[in-house]
Amino acid sequence: MIKRVFLTPFQKFVKIESFSGILLMFATLLALVWANSPYGDSYRELWQYDLGIITETFEFKKPLILWINDGLMAIFFLLIGLEIKRELLIGELNSPKKIAFPLVGALGGMLVPVIFFLVLNQNPETTKGWGDSHGYRYCVFISYSKRTW
Repeated sequence: MIKRVFLTPFQKFVKIESFSGILLMFATLLALVWANSPYGDSYRELWQYDLGIITETFEFKKPLILWINDGLMAIFFLLIGLEIKRELLIGELNSPKKIAFPLVGALGGMLVPVIFFLVLNQNPETTKGWGDSHGYRYCVFISYSKRTW
């Protein structure tokens, strides 16, 4: 009964290609609501919570936000790089003709935001600092497409 009612639909949902994108959008909405609610201080405190390893002679503690930004994001982009390399060597992007369209799209995805930023931001003091969440955009894109490339 429990397997048929709860487990089987959950397993089918997890196997959907867009699961990661849907989960990411849900987490984003939850974070936006939480951060802008009366409980916003607890949201900001959560990111500053120290995690690490402590022994008698050694202490390695960092805030949660550093673990995510420096650790998990490095692993994420390493895996993305390995996946792209596999596609270039033995996958569907193994010839110059097949790689042309995704390459132009990737270059456009990097250059167009830079051009917009520089054209719209004329203040010399603020043109030095900017960024973009490529991982977020990638996950949202995957959630709406059948194929990554």
